[in-house]
Amino acid sequence: MASQWRIRHKLLLGLAIVVGILIVLLLESLNGLASYRTTMNSMDSKLIELGNAQRLQTAMTKLASPIQVGTDQDEDSQLDCRVTEAHEAFLAYRRAFEDTLNRGRDSDGGYKEKVYIEALENCFAELGKAFKAARAPIATTGPSLSLRTNKAVNDAIINLMRASEELHDTINKDLFDRISEAKHQFRMSMWIVLTTSVVGVLLMVSLSRFFYTWIIYPVRDLEQGVSRVAKGDFEYRIDLHSGDEMEDLAAAFDDMTARLRDMYRDLEHQVNERSRQLVRSERLASVGFLAAGVAHEINNPLHAIALCSEALEGRLGELLGRLAVAAKNQADFEVIRKHLKTIQEEAFRCKAITERLLEFSRGGERKREPIGLDELVQSVLDVAQHLQNCKGKRIVFEPAGRVVIWVNALEIKSVVLNLVVNALDSMEEGGTLTIRLRQRGGRAELVFADTGCGMGPEVLENIFEPFYTRSRTGKGTGLGLTISHRIITQHGGEIDAASAGLNQGSTFTVRLPLQPAVAEGSGVRGQGSGSPELELDVRNSDRGASGRVMVAKGRTAA
Repeated sequence: MASQWRIRHKLLLGLAIVVGILIVLLLESLNGLASYRTTMNSMDSKLIELGNAQRLQTAMTKLASPIQVGTDQDEDSQLDCRVTEAHEAFLAYRRAFEDTLNRGRDSDGGYKEKVYIEALENCFAELGKAFKAARAPIATTGPSLSLRTNKAVNDAIINLMRASEELHDTINKDLFDRISEAKHQFRMSMWIVLTTSVVGVLLMVSLSRFFYTWIIYPVRDLEQGVSRVAKGDFEYRIDLHSGDEMEDLAAAFDDMTARLRDMYRDLEHQVNERSRQLVRSERLASVGFLAAGVAHEINNPLHAIALCSEALEGRLGELLGRLAVAAKNQADFEVIRKHLKTIQEEAFRCKAITERLLEFSRGGERKREPIGLDELVQSVLDVAQHLQNCKGKRIVFEPAGRVVIWVNALEIKSVVLNLVVNALDSMEEGGTLTIRLRQRGGRAELVFADTGCGMGPEVLENIFEPFYTRSRTGKGTGLGLTISHRIITQHGGEIDAASAGLNQGSTFTVRLPLQPAVAEGSGVRGQGSGSPELELDVRNSDRGASGRVMVAKGRTAA
């Protein structure tokens, strides 16, 4: 269908129709002008012929009229003069006729006129013969009679008159025929011009309508689409099915809009992420400032409380050994010992938390060296499998090969251990933690996928915020994932959290560059500035892991 043609083909069709109409009108106008010119030229020549024919007929009428008596010339002389005049009129007509033929102004080539011209010539020849015969003397009869009374002369004159009249009538009829033909051609030209004009007007109206359908309306839809996109409606799509360049343009515009929408969403995501990072950084700065000022002050009394409770417990044990007391008093001593033990444990726990806060406040970056990430993860799993919350749960490690990266081993171990412990704590017995290691796009990708309690959108949005925790066990300070996020960021990597919903498991993805990245922290420490021991209190994890793990220079203890 023409509606599915390309715009250039549609425009060429419209142009061809307009040109065709113009050509028809031009040809018909030229034909009318040519017909008019031919008719006028023919009539001009025929009028000249008609004038000569009328003079010839007048001369013939005068030739046949009676001879005037009482003039200086006799009858024969007057008749000779009239014949000469008539012949000269005939010659004038023949010259006019030949001129008409030479100019090509006679449509039938003067066929009828030629017949009468030949008849007139014959009549003049017979008249000449009659004159000669009438004037010849006859010996037996005496002198000749008057030419006017000669029967042969009179017959020749009558034939000349008849031929001249028929010639005059033929020319008149030819003129009327040519006028009738000109009128017919005029009517035909008018009908053709009018019909072509009406058809042209209808075609122009139709083309105008199609022009609106093919061009104006699509352009309007494109304009509306551009306006809506300019107002921020990136979901709007231009629905065009014209099958031409407009549809291609609409499709390209929709594709551009889709890309803009994706870019806008990505930028929005980046802005939100940067905003959260900014808020997180402000909170971390506040936490670091607070921790730096408070940790030392709290550690001293906590250390004193712990040492005193430990000393009291020892003295109480010695006292019970030396004294023989009743069973009732011994039970009281056991209660006192139990409470002292609780005070001691909680004091050490608080001391570990303040030490971790102090470690968090110092930040910075430790020594980095090339290490096999698969070996590092395996070493962490060897420690984690002895944890209390690992009982009845399965850990599957699927490395795609050896992956060597430049990192601080102790910091990455703390990140891996924190993610493993969080995953174990989020699962019931029978759950499975799958760890996949692979190399992609110049980065090492470590994926932790568990079958645990999962996370909702609110938790996913704030999972890396400091002090934010939704632990299943109700424990944890909410600093584990925050510290892990900072460590990974300082290494130039990324850590993402994803979950299909509650009770549908969670997935944490860590991406680290294979080559060393510029530190984002406070600076790079010296080669020997690494901490001799990294203590990770897994009870402070965001999803409520429990237990205490000590990692020290390759030595592990649970």
